[in-house]
Amino acid sequence: MRTLAEEVPGRYKGLVLLGACTGLRPGELFGLQLRHVDLLHATVSVEQQIQQTAKHGVYVCPPKTARSHRTVPRIAVDAMKTHLGDFPADGPESWIFTAPQGGPVVYTHFMDGSWRPACAKADIPTGTGPHARRHHYASLLIKHGESVKTVSERLGHTNAAMTLNIYTHLWPDSEERTRAAVDKAYADRPADGEAPAVEAV
Repeated sequence: MRTLAEEVPGRYKGLVLLGACTGLRPGELFGLQLRHVDLLHATVSVEQQIQQTAKHGVYVCPPKTARSHRTVPRIAVDAMKTHLGDFPADGPESWIFTAPQGGPVVYTHFMDGSWRPACAKADIPTGTGPHARRHHYASLLIKHGESVKTVSERLGHTNAAMTLNIYTHLWPDSEERTRAAVDKAYADRPADGEAPAVEAV
C-alpha cells in the first residue's frame, strides 16, 4: 500500500494510507469531515459515508453500521497531518478529502482519474479496487493474532459471522493450533518414568 500511496495524486495519499491502516470503506473515507478526526488522540469517528448511485447521484448517508470510532496508527496520523498541511480544511464541516475541483470525492471519478492509473504505475492489477486496503488491514490483524470479535469490530461488520464468512481462510488452521497447544503444554514435562526436574529455589 505504501507503493500505491506514492503513485496516487498527492491529495489522495493520506486517503490510501488511512484506509490501509483503519479498514474504513471507501464511502466512509470520502465522508470524513474535520470534526470526525482527532489526531491528538489518534482516533477517527465514523458517522457518515458518501455514496453514488445512478438514481440518486452523489449523496451523504449514514454508515453501513452504527457510528463507531477507529484508532489510527502513527503512520496514518503523520500522513493525515501532512495532508491537512497541504490541503487545509477550513472548518469542522469541511471535507478531509476533496475532489480536485472542490467538494466531496466522487467514487467513479476517483477510480478513473486516480486509483486505476496509480495501480498501473505501481504494477498492481488494475482490477484491484479500493476494498483491497480493507482486506489488507484485516489480514494484518489476523496475522498478528487478533480475535474474530476484534477484527469484526475494527471492520465495522454487523456481526462476527460476517467476518468469518469473508476471512475464515486467513485464520490459522484449527488442527495446527490444537497440535501446537498440546505440544506446548507438554514440552517442559518429564517423560513417563523420569524424575521431574528440580525447580530452582
